[in-house]
Amino acid sequence: MSRIGKKAVGVPAGVTASLEGQTVKAKGPKGELLFTVPELISVELKDGAVKVDPRDESKLARSLWGMSRTMVSNIFVGVTKGFEKRLEINGVGYKAAVAGKVVKLSLGYSHDVDYAIPEGITIVTPKPTEVVISGIDKQKVGQVAAEIREYRGPEPYKGKGVKYAGEFIFRKEGKKK
Repeated sequence: MSRIGKKAVGVPAGVTASLEGQTVKAKGPKGELLFTVPELISVELKDGAVKVDPRDESKLARSLWGMSRTMVSNIFVGVTKGFEKRLEINGVGYKAAVAGKVVKLSLGYSHDVDYAIPEGITIVTPKPTEVVISGIDKQKVGQVAAEIREYRGPEPYKGKGVKYAGEFIFRKEGKKK
C-alpha cells in the first residue's frame, strides 16, 4: 500500500480544479497547469479534494499510484506558490548574468556559454555567483537547473563549478610530495 497515494490532495484556496477524464487541471494566481493521470489509476474530484486509487493490484499500478498523487499535489503547489532552485557558482572568474532572454555564463572556457531561457521559466542573478531559477512547473525548473549545472559541474579537488545551493561536494585531497 502506498502511504503517499492513500492521502487525498486538498485543493488550496484560490485554485480552481477540474477533472476531464483522466486529466486534472488547476488554475491559480500564478498560472494554469494540467496532469494526465495514467489509465491504471482512477482519479476523482469531490469535496474539494482529489483522490487517486489504483484500478487493480498490479505492480505497475501500485508504482504509479504514489507518483500520480505527488504530481497532482505538485500542480497545486505550482499554481499557488511556484517552485525555485538556487545554483551557486564557485571559481575565480566564474560568473553569470542575465541579458534579456539569455543567461551568459563565464565558466572558465575560452568563450562564454549562452543559455536560452525557456518559456515559463524566470531566471535572476542577485549576485554574479548566484543563479535563481523559478517557475510553476517543478519538472521544468529542475531540468533547467540541471542543464545549467551540466555546463561545469563541481569538481572534487577545489570545488570549482556550478552546484545546487546547499549541495555537499565530497572533497578529495590532492597529490602529496
